[in-house]
Amino acid sequence: AVVGAGAAGVGVGVALSKLDLDIQILEREAVGASFRAWPDEMRFITPSFPSNSFGLTDLNAITPDTSPAFTLDREHPSGDEYADYLEAVVEYHELPVETGVDVTTIQPLAEIDDANAADAADTEATEPLAAVDGGRVATSPDGGFFLETDGDPLVADHVVWAAGHFGSPQMDVIEGSEHCLHTSQVDSWQSHVEATPNEEFLIIGGYESGVDAAVGLHNAGASVRVLDRGWPWAERHPDPSEVLAPYTLDRLEKVADSDRLTLDGGRDVERVRETDDGFAVDVRPTTVEETPPGVNSAEESETFHVPTRPLLATGFQPTLGPAEPHFAVEESSVQLTDRDESTETPGLFLSGPDVTHNGVKFCFIYKFRARFPVIAAEIGQRLGVETDALEAYRQQNMFLDDLSCCEPDMCDC
Repeated sequence: AVVGAGAAGVGVGVALSKLDLDIQILEREAVGASFRAWPDEMRFITPSFPSNSFGLTDLNAITPDTSPAFTLDREHPSGDEYADYLEAVVEYHELPVETGVDVTTIQPLAEIDDANAADAADTEATEPLAAVDGGRVATSPDGGFFLETDGDPLVADHVVWAAGHFGSPQMDVIEGSEHCLHTSQVDSWQSHVEATPNEEFLIIGGYESGVDAAVGLHNAGASVRVLDRGWPWAERHPDPSEVLAPYTLDRLEKVADSDRLTLDGGRDVERVRETDDGFAVDVRPTTVEETPPGVNSAEESETFHVPTRPLLATGFQPTLGPAEPHFAVEESSVQLTDRDESTETPGLFLSGPDVTHNGVKFCFIYKFRARFPVIAAEIGQRLGVETDALEAYRQQNMFLDDLSCCEPDMCDC
């Protein structure tokens, strides 16, 4: 059973479908629903290009043999466009996706007492999802799981949690965050500006979503101030997960000289307060040993006033839902084996942007997609089915089973 039908769920579902397995993908909304919830102006920061025929798979593809650039004729797809691509992949591979199904409980069968296990096994609507090899139903060595949903329950040999993290924005990060609006809650920056008589906005957080919001608001005619404890717009690093993407920097450069955009780094936001005429944002200087050259840095505590609700661009946390009790989480990082399996619960795997290894984030699609065949191969081997079909992923450099390479080195130039 795969929970979630976004990029991770559909991608790992395709890998599993290459094997002699019965699979079911469960999605509480619709295929690609999180992408359709993006602000209208948001675009992929990783470029798409139909380079597959040269062994260089489109960076935003979730299978070795598809390309969003070819499907959509877009280099930087919108959320709606990418969801269309995911729907096309589901249709082409005839994936068994059930939408409108909310998984409410995931419980290892070993934790269910004998009576409950017997009841679950006798439930008419409960059909075990097991490997089929020459007509023989295989039994998972991990014991399997019982999944309760808002519809029919089911039993699965293994579960892949692939719900992403767009549904869990980090809100409670500062005092008074209830006065703020998270950037993921905005449908359109143009509409957001048009819905208020004031055209002054303040954004807390200056990484990708913060700068995307700032550019979107600026292009809609607003004045914007961005606060961040660091200087993301001035920092570079070989791992693109740690810095602003070139696409974002290019968009920022086009408006950087505008008198309607202010980037204030070196400021820790302490609290947000509601006032008679709007909101007050109290900040203090960030304590750092040195600052990047040519940046605007705070020297003392100050308060910024803004007539509109401050926007939180504070990122997301793992959307583990009912799987949360079965994963260990340390410092917001889900603890996994080298096969992306829970360190707490054998047979439960994680796929998607919350995968990390050796301190490296696999948050981009081109990173976490290389783990799809790793999970599929591990499950297939445990259930005794042939996994040679997954070699197609390796041929396209989409089979990353050696994590020793995941330590970014600086490029030569």
